[in-house]
Amino acid sequence: MISRLGVMLSCLAIAACAVQPPPDTASVPPGTFGFLDNDVPAANRAAWAFAVPARTKDDPATAARAASAVDYLTGELSSNPRWLMVSPLTKQEMLQARVDVRRVLGIRPDAPSQLVVNALLAFAGFWSVGNQPAAMQVLASPVFTLPPQHTLQILTNIPYIQSANVATMDAARQMNGGAAWMQ
Repeated sequence: MISRLGVMLSCLAIAACAVQPPPDTASVPPGTFGFLDNDVPAANRAAWAFAVPARTKDDPATAARAASAVDYLTGELSSNPRWLMVSPLTKQEMLQARVDVRRVLGIRPDAPSQLVVNALLAFAGFWSVGNQPAAMQVLASPVFTLPPQHTLQILTNIPYIQSANVATMDAARQMNGGAAWMQ
């Protein structure tokens, strides 16, 4: 009886280690990425931007929005029951894309997703309306590890990030019911 209890407790302990909580998930207000839905437009925006880096060249606001979409979607795809049909492989690809995009942009790997998404969207908003001092102030926040001017240079000419390209294309295709994404 005691040995069975020991075996059962060992099995429960192993099972508990195998079940991982969903990744850190940010929330965004309605209309952040799309009119009626944020999720599918976020996937489409990110897939479009990360497929061809030239699309965001000299447009750091668009690059920041695409990066925020990756961070947001990584959590959303794994925590929202709406996306149960998205492949577990795609969800893993999105986790890697989040890591790689953060690394390229000099974003702290342990930064809460909400802070990352808020900072990137705030930067994009300020930059889009021509308030460059406020945008640069956002890049000086503790979320970023690089000097603001360096982060701006990266956003202005974001390099090709293969994991972000693959993950966002796969996510967009699955979220659009297998249809090709459009922007």
